[in-house]
Amino acid sequence: MSTFLLLRETIVNSSNHPLAQLMTVIEARRDNPPAKSYTTSLFQAGLPKIAAKITEEAAEVIEAAAEPGDAGRAHTIAEAGDLIYHLWVLLGYKGIRLAEVEAELSRRFGISGLDEKASRPAKTADQ
Repeated sequence: MSTFLLLRETIVNSSNHPLAQLMTVIEARRDNPPAKSYTTSLFQAGLPKIAAKITEEAAEVIEAAAEPGDAGRAHTIAEAGDLIYHLWVLLGYKGIRLAEVEAELSRRFGISGLDEKASRPAKTADQ
């Protein structure tokens, strides 16, 4: 079994994996929103707020990655966690299951990134 497929089985098929647990909590917050929840506040603010947080967190990951040494490494890990959380919120907001993203990654596995990108329809000026 490839490393990717093993990782896939570990994340998607294990309710004990932190990424799967995180998605479960986010979906639960979406479906039964507690009043005092940051996730609930993001869902209520909608796509513009969620998208802004993803942009902010992505920039923070890049900034942290430029920091030297162990402190930069630890900061990068923390910011990557923030980015993943906000991306998972976006997926939950759009009703996209983690398994659907996993299936897309599985489809791409073993295909050159350049070939996969070339196979996509060309973007038009309004996209």
